Amino acid sequence: MSNLPSAPAPTLTIGVLAKNEAHQIGRCLRSAAFADEVIVVDSGSTDDTVTLARQSGAKTFVHADWQGFAVQRNHLLAHATGDYIFFLDADEEITPALQAAITAAVRSGERAVWKIEWSVVAYGKELRHFLSQSSLERMFRRDMLLRYEGAVHEHAVLNDPQAPRHVFKPRLRHFSRQTIRGSLQKLTQYSMLGAAKRAEAGKQGGVMRGLASGLAIFFRLYILRLGFTGGGPGFLFCFFIALECFFRYAALHYDRAWLTTDVGR
Repeated sequence: MSNLPSAPAPTLTIGVLAKNEAHQIGRCLRSAAFADEVIVVDSGSTDDTVTLARQSGAKTFVHADWQGFAVQRNHLLAHATGDYIFFLDADEEITPALQAAITAAVRSGERAVWKIEWSVVAYGKELRHFLSQSSLERMFRRDMLLRYEGAVHEHAVLNDPQAPRHVFKPRLRHFSRQTIRGSLQKLTQYSMLGAAKRAEAGKQGGVMRGLASGLAIFFRLYILRLGFTGGGPGFLFCFFIALECFFRYAALHYDRAWLTTDVGR
């Protein structure tokens, strides 16, 4: 029988981006507490987000010089020490079923990428029949992940682009839009970030282009993805996403001269 010590079990870091999330950061971090390390990168909150994060035991860092979501995720990556890293947003919650799936994936030691799908909670109601949009890459072997790129809808750059991809069967609970006021604030932020991304790519905007984009996404979400089964909350969820699509193309035409400014603040 060998007396060699067994290899240590792989470790997990959960990284959370936050700004002015005092109303929901506690729920998020409680769901992440099973990880070996929880890190919060704050983008300059003016509420109690940083205090609450530190009280939860999370390693908390403030990087208030906003340069886009990719840069903030790269800050998370630089602070992480786990063998695996799972990226969690402050408006999300890891369910017990997903926790078990994440833990099993980490224990496997596999060099792979894991994707999540969302279970959406909007305006106080879980949209149980809403079909999740395309899966998102959220967990990686840390030594595979080089960096993130992109101001919004950022993407991971890997040292092995052909690494296996898996999708967690249990869904990540996403508290996407909870109030009209918060939805209007997100509408401005994401519309302008999306417009800036398209301006950088040399694309053109306009009212008709925005209408076409907005109507197409509303039809896809509300009808094809069964948003209508969620009643009023389902309508509002789909409608605000459609408005983002419209305004990003309107801004791309009418605000083009301002799109190089710091629209993410």
